[in-house]
Amino acid sequence: MKFILLFFIVCLPNSYAEETWKIASLEWGPYAAPEIVNQGRSIQKLATLLKKANITLIVEYFPWKRAKRLVQTDSKYVGIFPAWPEDIFEGAIISPAVDWSEIAILKISDQEVIFESIDELFKKYSVGVVSTYTYPKIIEDAIKKYPHHVESALNESSLLKKLLLGRGDVAITDPNVMRYSATRAGISNINIKNLSVIMKKELVVAFSNNEENRIRLKLLTKLLQNNSAN
Repeated sequence: MKFILLFFIVCLPNSYAEETWKIASLEWGPYAAPEIVNQGRSIQKLATLLKKANITLIVEYFPWKRAKRLVQTDSKYVGIFPAWPEDIFEGAIISPAVDWSEIAILKISDQEVIFESIDELFKKYSVGVVSTYTYPKIIEDAIKKYPHHVESALNESSLLKKLLLGRGDVAITDPNVMRYSATRAGISNINIKNLSVIMKKELVVAFSNNEENRIRLKLLTKLLQNNSAN
């Protein structure tokens, strides 16, 4: 028994020495983007964690819906990241939080916006959302209930342009991504007002569900636990 235990202690770290994890991501600065140093805050956190187990992280960027499809159909991708737990693909298995984002109600106009609930916000105002995301249930329910008050966009850059054109009173997304999009577009002088943070959201790795990825999930979970304990 002692010999077996010693074998695992000595050999387990080396079992990952040649391993590479390839993930599919979206361009979502400042969390994930190829033009940022270390590819963004969230990618850097994941890469640093995996490096402790001698695993190399490779990130390829796609439109978000395509990223989710690729992971389901192409086995060279182990998963998607960074993702909200709700915004994954069917059958995925998810990690604990690697990083955190926010979902907030934002505006750029001087129009007064008064509401006491998400339902009332959608009932009274035109709300911009990113159509390729699956939002938390409280927001998804309002999107379905008030479709004529929803202004859809493919990403935050498009969402920002719509707000600038007056197409939407407010927008719901991560405020850091919205401000990053404004800076990249050269319009960082606009005042993106944060009306309310609806919630903080985990950013997880969503793995396709197979035996190898279940092992990877256990390893990543252990790395995250060790990291939080330090």
